[in-house]
Amino acid sequence: MIESIFEPPGAHRTRPCKPAEARRAVERAVAERCRTTHTACDANALSDALLVASELTTNAILHGGGVTDFRVDVDGPGVRVSVSDRSDELPVTAPPTDPHGRLRHGGHGWPIVCRLSRDVRVSDLPAGGKCITAVVPLS
Repeated sequence: MIESIFEPPGAHRTRPCKPAEARRAVERAVAERCRTTHTACDANALSDALLVASELTTNAILHGGGVTDFRVDVDGPGVRVSVSDRSDELPVTAPPTDPHGRLRHGGHGWPIVCRLSRDVRVSDLPAGGKCITAVVPLS
């Protein structure tokens, strides 16, 4: 099952994707998979997938010029979350302190995504920007 929270090509969307919308899309897709396969949804795995979707979406908004596409695909033992944005910059992991030894605020999202995901890929988009795809295990 693939779900995009954006309108069909040519349609106009007046506001960016919000982390809450991404979480709802992941929750719907995982619940549908559990319903159709008659399997229980692992609450911890679902929480991980929701956090990854939220972090990727938040990072696209804060650092990538906004979300240009969002997709969730539940197939087999994992949920694939793809978030595209306008920036060509790759995600970075910053040290917890700045050069003066002061604790940094933020900077935890990308390490969380990498830690919770079985596979993470960053792809350049032909028209500019990037797509980050993370696969989170569901069991």
